[in-house]
Amino acid sequence: MTPVSQSAYSQQPWWADAVFYQIYPRSYADGNGDGTGDLIGICERLDHLVELGVDAIWISPFYRSPMADGGYDVADPCDVDPIFGTLADFDALLADAHERGLKVTIDIVPNHFSDQHVWFRQALAAAPGSPERARFIFREGRGANGDQPPNNWPSMFGGPAWTRVPDGQWYLHLFAAEQPDLDWTNPEVPAEFARILRFWLDRGVDGFRVDVAHGMAKEPGLPDMDLSVITPRDEGAHMPSAADIRFDRDAVHEYHRGFRKVLDSYPGDRMAVGEAWVPSSERMARYAAPDELNLTFNFELVVAPWSATEFRSAIDRSLHAMAAVGAPCTWVLANHDVDRTATRYGGGARGLARARAAALVQLSLPGAAYLYNGDELGLENVELPDDALQDPTWERTGHQVRGRDGERVPLPWTGTRPPYGFSTGPTSWLPMPEGWAASTVEAEAADPASTLQLYRTTLRLRHTLADLQGTALEWLDSPDGCLAYRRGGLSVWLNAGVAAVPMPACELVHASAPVGADLEPDVAVWLRS
Repeated sequence: MTPVSQSAYSQQPWWADAVFYQIYPRSYADGNGDGTGDLIGICERLDHLVELGVDAIWISPFYRSPMADGGYDVADPCDVDPIFGTLADFDALLADAHERGLKVTIDIVPNHFSDQHVWFRQALAAAPGSPERARFIFREGRGANGDQPPNNWPSMFGGPAWTRVPDGQWYLHLFAAEQPDLDWTNPEVPAEFARILRFWLDRGVDGFRVDVAHGMAKEPGLPDMDLSVITPRDEGAHMPSAADIRFDRDAVHEYHRGFRKVLDSYPGDRMAVGEAWVPSSERMARYAAPDELNLTFNFELVVAPWSATEFRSAIDRSLHAMAAVGAPCTWVLANHDVDRTATRYGGGARGLARARAAALVQLSLPGAAYLYNGDELGLENVELPDDALQDPTWERTGHQVRGRDGERVPLPWTGTRPPYGFSTGPTSWLPMPEGWAASTVEAEAADPASTLQLYRTTLRLRHTLADLQGTALEWLDSPDGCLAYRRGGLSVWLNAGVAAVPMPACELVHASAPVGADLEPDVAVWLRS
């Protein structure tokens, strides 16, 4: 048995073991009948989250945006896009959530702005070398006429990471051309983001999720990179190579220290969690150093295949790395950028069984946890028709990579036909499939064996079992194909193998599926010693 402890992290603020629920606002609930989810819809469906038992919500971008990348191309980070409502709607949502005891966190997008942001419009109107262009990363091109990009970096969405403007210069965009990267070495940029943070903190938000937290610092000189180290996007979620010099540069940590200073100047344990896809747990932990971000997403379980050995290795690496910086782990199985958990685990009945079992592992580990809207219903990705796809990856790869729309289809709430109570209108911004009648919130709430009821029970037990309140974890010996660990007097077992194993002689506290004398494959249980 190998003990793993984070006991150094003893005085825990609210976020250290909170369960956060990610709301992708276009897909959660539509409050005005136009087929697109909005802030009013979120407000109307807050009680679902109270009944589910989460502690906090993270709302993906709702700012003014041309929506070239689902709102992550921000044109005005201090206003609400009309498709989502108004600032008054946000204030009402914040007040209603706080009244229900829910913390509210929101996205901040510091790597880039929209090409419609006033700064970039000013940059295009200004001359090369101007202060307006110095806020972004403009460079002269290569080749005799400057008609080749300044380096060979590709965009994360396909195609080159550079676009040429009419006067001949090129600007860098690690994502879509509509998302020009900011130059964080220009003091105007960190000053502007400190202003943006304060704008929302003054309104009462409890924290932020920092988008592309590993991307703000660029390799000095912007040299060419070895393109062979890049894993194609169509191969699914993966950790990047340490040789991918587009991301995870050491200078980024100074910018996060600036964020932390702003957060710490406010009362109430305001927090930030970083989205940092980095090569190792040790690199990940640096983002949650004592003077940097409070949390960083841990994607180890997202990329781990269905295997007890792989799960144990991912958990072990994560706990040890985060303990070294005195910060809690943040466990993630899904979000708006990766295939839904049930889909990654094979889809159908097997994929759902594994997703339910993985939830019992995720929610019994020490630290914070993030759920993605629809996890609690056991939803799978939806195979959408080509003409419905909106993710920029689809166009930028020449229709080779379908992108992330399949995990962003709106939630089903009631009824037997699309749009299942998501909207009072006849359609939704992404089409919802036939056959989801049994997966609506209404249907699953009435079914004691549903995934929704499993999540409700799991979260209730997470909050009430004293064994899960601490930070220690001890590995237990287990048969091949199984994962087992102890939290206090509670032991957690997962059978990720292909054969049933005898159930330990313990009291059954909770299970992801009905159990008998044996622990069947793709089932997890919580046991009392």
